Amino acid sequence: MDEKNRGARGVASSLAGLARKNLRVIVACACVLVFLMILEDVYDAESMRLDRAAYWLIVEHLRTPWLTPVMESFSALATPVSLVVLLLAVAAFAPGKRPGMCCAVNLVLVVVINQVLKFIIQRPRPDGFRLATASGFSFPSGHSMAAMAFFGLLAWLVWKNEADRRLRCLYATGFALVIVMIGVSRIYLGVHYASDVLGGFCLSMAWLAVYTRVAVPLFIGEDDLGSSGEEALRR
Repeated sequence: MDEKNRGARGVASSLAGLARKNLRVIVACACVLVFLMILEDVYDAESMRLDRAAYWLIVEHLRTPWLTPVMESFSALATPVSLVVLLLAVAAFAPGKRPGMCCAVNLVLVVVINQVLKFIIQRPRPDGFRLATASGFSFPSGHSMAAMAFFGLLAWLVWKNEADRRLRCLYATGFALVIVMIGVSRIYLGVHYASDVLGGFCLSMAWLAVYTRVAVPLFIGEDDLGSSGEEALRR
């Protein structure tokens, strides 16, 4: 019995190690799978339970006069002007060789992917309950994809480079909150379905899994990436 338990623990430990080594692949595959499931329903023009539930909760029950300006402010964080300003701040203050270029290329490529998919899928935007003006097609949400790509990459860079564990958690949580609120704001303002937002998040997260593995080391530099975290472990 003891030998069987040790063998089972060994197998579990090996599987856990394999999962850690291939975490990017697992995340990317899971996100792509969810995106394709949503896309299938979008193509079938089905009324999704997710969209109905989000409309009931966010549009019918959360909309209030004081909350609308807050949601508009979150939505504005993913507009071109705001992102350009943030890119300049990253270029000026972030560590590494070319952090600004790294974030800019990531954002530009995600926007191109988003526009190509919108042109192919051509899902109409929600109508009848908008609080903001928006043009173009609806799926996947451009604001959600840009938010996940930009702020998600910043969260990843902070996690890899910040030596203080508490600051790492604080910054990563803050960026995650911004991403979620940008997505929620698009539903609240009536310019996207919840499935647009979730699909955009999933596709952009899958993209980040690839981008952080392939492109980020070229811009930031292998020596700079994660150096602060390694120093913290040596102390």
